Amino acid sequence: MMEGARRVTLYRKSQDGAHGVTRPTIGRKGGVRFAFARFAFGGRFGNVAAIMTLDDFLLEAEDKMSKTEQIVINEFAGVRTGKASPALVENLLVEVYGAQMRVRELAGITTPEPRTLSIQPWDVNSLHPIEKAILKSNLGLTPSIQGKNIRLFFPELSEERRQEFVKIVRKMAEDGRVAIRHVRRDAMDQLKKHGHDSGTTEDDAKHAEKELQKLTDEYIAKIDTHVTRKEKEIMTV
Repeated sequence: MMEGARRVTLYRKSQDGAHGVTRPTIGRKGGVRFAFARFAFGGRFGNVAAIMTLDDFLLEAEDKMSKTEQIVINEFAGVRTGKASPALVENLLVEVYGAQMRVRELAGITTPEPRTLSIQPWDVNSLHPIEKAILKSNLGLTPSIQGKNIRLFFPELSEERRQEFVKIVRKMAEDGRVAIRHVRRDAMDQLKKHGHDSGTTEDDAKHAEKELQKLTDEYIAKIDTHVTRKEKEIMTV
């Protein structure tokens, strides 16, 4: 049995009466898996395998929505707020050693002062490639090589520049919402096709669709929370 799983009993009718059948149930973010949650509350299903497949569609959709949320968070981290933050440069791609590597894989990044970043490459040969990656980025910063380190100074953002960054993060957030809605649309198509092909009951199909909508609303709300927080960071002087 899978570690951490709990067991619930599904009773199904047969010629001999009711027989208890145990199934492991695996938790998902925010609750238990759809099909097994129904089992735990005594739901009746004519086709257990079909319902588990509906469950798999929901889990796959949630996984894609979660990854979309993380992409948005990572994009927000690369938008300046007026203060020095390692997150602004740590994911920049650097052409080095015949491959692309992220700055965080090549150097230590510290903030010796509130508006200054210090990047210390572990290999001095990656110093200039990191400098080049920063110059190619859209950060609008000019790196200064001091010995074996790179220093970045973050000047105070003007009100106009802050508003521009707010527009950028709002666009990122909207792209994230659109991506989540696309996941919902694709999952809904899969649910309907599966329901038609497998003979899933109408009640079970509707329940799965409601669960999918709940996931969509949940992740849209998360994007809204992230963008509100990021806007506040940008506008804080």
